[in-house]
Amino acid sequence: MSRLVVAGAIVDSGRLLMAQRARPEHLAGLWELPGGKVEVGETTADALRRELDEELDIEVTVGESVGAPVDVADGVALVALRAELVAGTPQPREHLAIRWVDADELAALCAQGAVVPADTAWLPDLDALLRGE
Repeated sequence: MSRLVVAGAIVDSGRLLMAQRARPEHLAGLWELPGGKVEVGETTADALRRELDEELDIEVTVGESVGAPVDVADGVALVALRAELVAGTPQPREHLAIRWVDADELAALCAQGAVVPADTAWLPDLDALLRGE
């Protein structure tokens, strides 16, 4: 069984929350959907809620998957889940910065190579989500 990492597609008013990586060195400065590792005995939804509380000091409700899982390393799969902000104002506790982007801004970041490679696999799904399709 693969080890799971979960990412949150937090959408509000047609904008997606992105976080800028501080580490590891080869990913530092790139933008990503925030999230983290799923611990043993934890559901992906529980892990996402915990990670977003720890990383961004926010509370979310978790919904459906966005796109298909992405293999990021041998035995490690990354899944994206739709999330809705319920409480808190996102704070970059473990990231360099955070920003809200619309569909065009997300596409531009991807075209510039400014998004972690694994997250670019979801661009069509995220674009449709942001455009309300």
